[in-house]
Amino acid sequence: MKGFALSSVPETGGNISNPVISGFHPDPSVCRVGEDYYLACSSFEYFPGVPLFHSRDLVHWTQIGNALERPSQLSLPVETASSRGIYAPTLRHHEGRFWLITTNVSDGGNLLFTATDPAGPWSDPISLPGVKGIDPDLVWDEDGNCWCTTAGMEQIRIDPYTGECFGPPRRLWSGTPGAKAPEAPHLYRIGDYWYLLIAEGGTERCHGVSIARGRTPNGPFEPCPANPVLTHRGTDHPIQNTGHADLVQGPDESWWMVLLGVRPLGGTPGWHVLGRETFLAPVHWVDDWPVIGEVSPAIPAPPWPLQPTAAVPVRDDFDLSVLDPRWISPRHRSADDCTTKERAGWLSLRARGTSLDAPDVTFVGRRQQHLSCRARTLLDPAEGSGGLAVRLDERHHYDIEAVSGEVRVIARIGPLRTVVTSRSLPVGPQVLRVEVSATRNPTDARSGPDTLSFGIEEPDGTIVELAQLEGRYLSTEVAGGFTGRVIGMYASTGTVHFDWFDYEPLDS
Repeated sequence: MKGFALSSVPETGGNISNPVISGFHPDPSVCRVGEDYYLACSSFEYFPGVPLFHSRDLVHWTQIGNALERPSQLSLPVETASSRGIYAPTLRHHEGRFWLITTNVSDGGNLLFTATDPAGPWSDPISLPGVKGIDPDLVWDEDGNCWCTTAGMEQIRIDPYTGECFGPPRRLWSGTPGAKAPEAPHLYRIGDYWYLLIAEGGTERCHGVSIARGRTPNGPFEPCPANPVLTHRGTDHPIQNTGHADLVQGPDESWWMVLLGVRPLGGTPGWHVLGRETFLAPVHWVDDWPVIGEVSPAIPAPPWPLQPTAAVPVRDDFDLSVLDPRWISPRHRSADDCTTKERAGWLSLRARGTSLDAPDVTFVGRRQQHLSCRARTLLDPAEGSGGLAVRLDERHHYDIEAVSGEVRVIARIGPLRTVVTSRSLPVGPQVLRVEVSATRNPTDARSGPDTLSFGIEEPDGTIVELAQLEGRYLSTEVAGGFTGRVIGMYASTGTVHFDWFDYEPLDS
């Protein structure tokens, strides 16, 4: 199976590290097929959409593709706002076929896709106009009926082959009375009960997981007396915003949970910059209710042989005719504007929008996955201008941009955009770099989460730092929304060429 590892989890002292899929990989949904596990995540305004992962041990995950990789599958008009687009997929396997249901909140509503191989290709979408809301779930009962449940806990029976709905939707148990944002439903038949697992409290610091059970997939449902069965609200735990979970059995038939969480750093209120990440937690059962184990940066390793995967190469030389599936772009990616075929061994980007402020910018990036990391690229700006950027959205990004004879550092923070510094350069290719250094010991309550240092590398290897910028302004707590940082390359005028791109962690 082709792909690349997106988690490199060290085992020390019988522990594994959380998150198991780091960086902007929220809303995990997992399914087991024999000895194999597959997992999908939300992708919002990025194309291609819905990254897909494979594992044999629930700990080490390799990205095998993106489910939505064709415009016929994923329409994200240029006016699609950041943090819109694709929300919360559910991934299931039934009768020899993989099923993926998700919501395109910008164009199309709820959509259903199928594949015989999760690495693709996936079908064009089956539209579900009768299914309202977000966070759709799929489950089949003993009679073969397919039930779809959405946020707010409305349920309707559907034909998954045609998208036809039967009867009006009905309301199910929707969590703690008065609790904010009951969402992320998943239904399971486990033992004698049907269990309805949900998230509630909003996806911020009050996020949590609650559960109810009933004798049929339609209820009535009895809430667990220990709800929420998982939350870190009101604690100083290093992992926060825990919620949006899915259950799965391990190789030894024990139970486990995948969920999203964040790792805030700095002072008050704490800033998370990587987005919501995928974590793993053990589950055991007491009186037919799940009890969730600790969700910590290190948890005891599962009781089966682990199967580490090869680490992602630091460098992408752009030698292939197609880009690795880790590379994503806002809204769409045209082969006319992004290609490895124009100049052999180089990635060529042709400008559309004139800067990263523009929704149609030509940008190709990868998720920042480590709290401290370094990214570098060799850019030839002879036919235009472009550079290396750290992007949260159009209103929150830092860039180091080269044009023939000059390099400049640009900061966009909300309504403000400024050239922080500029410097003349010799004409020719340039190595641009950004280094992210996490704040480990805040000096006061206002300390930000990290510092981003932008610079160039001269031909003799000398590093010239041009600017240091505060990281909090590229955080969800400042910018809002649901995504995380993406680091990559862009074109602002003409055509620019990139010989290689390096990304390497400086810690976990």
